[in-house]
Amino acid sequence: MSAGAENDALVSRTRYPIPLALGMCCYVLAAVAGMFLLADDVGLVLLVPLWIVHGVILVVLIEKLGATESSLYAALFIVVTSAMSVYVMGVARSDLVLQQRGHEVKATVVKEWLDPAQGRKGRHSHYVLERQDGTRVSGSEMETTSDLYDVGQVLTVLEDPKGELRPQTPGQADATGDALGAGALALAALGSVGWMTWRGSDAAKRRDDGKPSSGARKAYKVVTRNHTTVQEQEQKLREALRTYPADRRGYIKVPPEHYPDISQQRAARIAWEMGLRAEAVGNRGSWRFGETVVEEVPHE
Repeated sequence: MSAGAENDALVSRTRYPIPLALGMCCYVLAAVAGMFLLADDVGLVLLVPLWIVHGVILVVLIEKLGATESSLYAALFIVVTSAMSVYVMGVARSDLVLQQRGHEVKATVVKEWLDPAQGRKGRHSHYVLERQDGTRVSGSEMETTSDLYDVGQVLTVLEDPKGELRPQTPGQADATGDALGAGALALAALGSVGWMTWRGSDAAKRRDDGKPSSGARKAYKVVTRNHTTVQEQEQKLREALRTYPADRRGYIKVPPEHYPDISQQRAARIAWEMGLRAEAVGNRGSWRFGETVVEEVPHE
């Protein structure tokens, strides 16, 4: 690919970031809704490939935002939070159904047991319930995440007349927390889209002026506690150009975020003083230096 064509490709990825980001948000919400509707009709054998395809599509879309270095991790985060949101929505739906069609009954705990110990996995408690007339409460045994009740204890529970849902106490069947949790997970997935949009925009600015934005520089310094001066960063860059090995194409790759106060033009000047040239195209998030380049970065 020629230098001009590669530059055109880089620019096209971030030409319309806001409409693309909005479209991605709609797509993520549609995927969550679709998986939620399919969850009861299809098994994991089909759902897992669908989530994988969803992740691949997200990688492609995120790369179009310009955030190529983090696209895989961002896509994985969105898929995981979306899947968790679908699961929590399913729990909330079961609670809502039990609230709507269930009826309260007085029941006695006649048997209890814990799940077998499996490493550090939490052990749920299970309770067999009987009505006051001695008949068993419809549905499977009641389940809690901790040991709350004892044999002989009388409880008020919601019973599913169809026997499809586990009995629960009215407090356990409150779906408010689950609904809020599902919404928070979906918002986290959408927030990742927004973060990748910002990353892509910042990468575009770096390509335009060869220097990280002030926001990126501040964020990097806070996260890494890098408080080095410009002179110290220039010395560090010279040391990297002397010691870093070249790749199979003869380029020395340097992460620009390690030198937040140095522009690419200044880095090109430092490299020129050491007998190297700075590559202007195809860097994909890194600065590349070599004895020969396709297109040289103009140095200060």
